[in-house]
Amino acid sequence: MNALQTAVLPATLEVRGLSTSFHTRDGILPAVREVSLRLQPGRILGLVGESGSGKSVTGFSIMGLVDAPGRISAGEILFQGRDLTRLSARELRHLQGNRIAMIFQDPMMTLNPVLRIDTQMIEAVQAHNPMNRRQARQHASDTLAAMGIASPEERLRAYPHQLSGGMRQRVAIAIALLHRPDLIIADEPTTALDVTIQAQILGEVQKLVREQGTALIWITHDLSVVAGLADEVAVMYAGRIVEQGSVDAVLDRPLHPYTQGLIDSLPSRNQRGQRLRQIPGMAPDLLSMPAGCAFAERCSRASSACAVQPPAVAIEPGRSLRCFHPAVVQPGVAHGQ
Repeated sequence: MNALQTAVLPATLEVRGLSTSFHTRDGILPAVREVSLRLQPGRILGLVGESGSGKSVTGFSIMGLVDAPGRISAGEILFQGRDLTRLSARELRHLQGNRIAMIFQDPMMTLNPVLRIDTQMIEAVQAHNPMNRRQARQHASDTLAAMGIASPEERLRAYPHQLSGGMRQRVAIAIALLHRPDLIIADEPTTALDVTIQAQILGEVQKLVREQGTALIWITHDLSVVAGLADEVAVMYAGRIVEQGSVDAVLDRPLHPYTQGLIDSLPSRNQRGQRLRQIPGMAPDLLSMPAGCAFAERCSRASSACAVQPPAVAIEPGRSLRCFHPAVVQPGVAHGQ
């Protein structure tokens, strides 16, 4: 897909000013604040950040899976032009698992441990498609094969506990792909797998997304995964997106000090034998957020200007930043290499 084609495609998903809060006994916890995203068919967005940054809550908010005491307090979630926040529970259920699917970190959140794989996949197919059992079984088998699963008929007869962790995750991803959804949200689904299995699954997912024109949000804390998988990246910190753009632009020329810190903390060939750098301090308590930049206390370039919340500014087409003191990186030089 070239740049011209990408520019004219309508958005599969457009999130505008999304805020999600949890109302606790100790006060209101703002987990997601003013998040805006745009994702087109066949494109992959990496949503990255430390634990507690709000990336998983963003994914659950888009899926309509935030339960009390959490609630979406502001914003729009436009899926193919329809605002998901305004749909009835019935309308939303029709889209969930059909046009919009989610892949969880733990495949057992998708798989029922007491049912065989064929029973679960056939039920998932027939829930949204008028297929008989034989047709649904064949569709399930074909989808497993597309995910690189050898002997799919044998896997269909197995129970989840009879499969390896990597195989269970492949099955969970295959279930998400059964209806060729327009949007998939994947919440760190390969984190617990070894790097070889992870690489295989990432390659298979990327291939299927391209072939089917599915938009994919891949939630992760691992920038190396994003570098090899995604087209675009959004970096989250303390509930806000602080930097967003193409993977090449953000990872080669990180502008936000937090993004630069994440990249500097990764091992590289030039750091062999040296201690890894780390971002000093801790992320702020979401119950007592500062009025200004949430990263200021950990930032070496913070100034009095940072006592005010920096706005999200478009610095070039497809690239935005929340920072009064962006990093200066020589253009065209890959950072940390």
